[in-house]
Amino acid sequence: MERNNKILLIEPPFYRLYKDTHSLNRYPLSLGYLAGMIRKETNWSVMAYNADFSSHSEPVKVSYLASTGFYNYLNNLKDLSGRVWGEIRSAISEYKPAIVGISAKSQNFASACIVAKLAKEINRQIIVIVGGPHPSMVGSDVLNCSDIDVGVRGEGENTIIELLNAIDAQKDFNDIKGIVYRKDGHINENAPREFIKNLDSLCFPHENVSEVLKDYEKYPVTAFRNIFATRGCPNSCFFCGSHKIWSRKVRFRSPENVVKEIKSLQKMGLRAIHFDDDTFGINKQYINNLCNAIITHCPGLKWSCELHVNLVDEQTISLMKTAGCYSILIGIESGNNEILREMRKNITIEKALSACEIIKKYGIELQAFFIIGFPQETEDSLNDTIAAMEKSKCDVIVYSIFTPYPCTEAFEFCKDNGLITDDFDVSLYNHQSPANCFCIKINPERFRLLASKIEKIVDKKNSIHRKKRVFSLNTIRKIQNLGVGKSFQKGIRLFTGN
Repeated sequence: MERNNKILLIEPPFYRLYKDTHSLNRYPLSLGYLAGMIRKETNWSVMAYNADFSSHSEPVKVSYLASTGFYNYLNNLKDLSGRVWGEIRSAISEYKPAIVGISAKSQNFASACIVAKLAKEINRQIIVIVGGPHPSMVGSDVLNCSDIDVGVRGEGENTIIELLNAIDAQKDFNDIKGIVYRKDGHINENAPREFIKNLDSLCFPHENVSEVLKDYEKYPVTAFRNIFATRGCPNSCFFCGSHKIWSRKVRFRSPENVVKEIKSLQKMGLRAIHFDDDTFGINKQYINNLCNAIITHCPGLKWSCELHVNLVDEQTISLMKTAGCYSILIGIESGNNEILREMRKNITIEKALSACEIIKKYGIELQAFFIIGFPQETEDSLNDTIAAMEKSKCDVIVYSIFTPYPCTEAFEFCKDNGLITDDFDVSLYNHQSPANCFCIKINPERFRLLASKIEKIVDKKNSIHRKKRVFSLNTIRKIQNLGVGKSFQKGIRLFTGN
């Protein structure tokens, strides 16, 4: 009998659970890396399916004031009659995979469990493998979901190859590092896997996209604009679990390898890319080398990134601007130095505001991350954060309510201080959940009132920026329609990143 050697990789829905026309209009890099390695190293057929992408998507105006989206999300986790779940059933039924691989973060893990359930309802013989940040954090607890057969911890590119080879040879999983799995009614946790030393050895995520991505033709080209230059983060922020996935030892792709990927993206029609690294560049020497490589080999490229405050200085930002950087996201998080110390951000608000000034001086769009509701938060520290939002003069505020992710130090701190109970359900809490309140010194009712005040400020500021951007783009299009010269049009594209 012919063996079924088909694997379906799925990004579970999250944004679509808030509203069906919301959409993750990007190709998840995790699926791209895995699909590339599977095609390169095995004889398995692979399909990548972003179930959080909607071809019926409409422009989304993000508002932090509407709680209906969160209630829709909760209802869609209970009611499986919605369109998105029907689409997932159809995708699995039509492709008929032997394996379903799901990439799960903590915020979409409840959705990942539903995808696993649907796969098993269609065919109990399907092997369900879950990888991504969440199983890397919680380990064997991922198998508390009875429909998951294998959990992958850490980087999955080499692990998935060994799993597929073992399944092909009908071998046991005992020697496969980096997994937890069921066997004879017991849960086994194997030794951790070593991190990939040479990142240049990996396939480019978009390399096989037209062959592997379901509904590829429906995606905008900008869905493929994201790229990693590094893995790992040397910082030790109290609330972050990145080190459990990538480690604190940073591994760098060579600038030559990054540029090679960028050039292939440019051939696809992309004029702008985004570096998805936790922190772009990590150190100034690497930033210098990468920027100079981009200047030499990718003229005209526009790009954006997330940058640590401590890396911002005149020389670095000037070089980044010359290399085509048009937008920078920085993590200010709080306007209060005591809260920043508790977060272990290794910055002060004064240094953060100085970094903002430098970025704005060079005409680069500034987006700033702010978190409210840290466990030690007070009303005074919240007021300091409101003041910092204004003083930063950022173009966009990326606003979050503190969310303790399982197996982080922050999560254990919240448990020790009675802010989290043993029946904590991660699906009920995410960065915009109105249920979030993990403050020792502010009660939930008062916190919700204060948070609503801040959300109005954020919403107003971001709305103004959206209107300015729409006006600018409409003006640009009118000018382009008048038939102005090519050199001017090129300048416009450089300005907009389009």
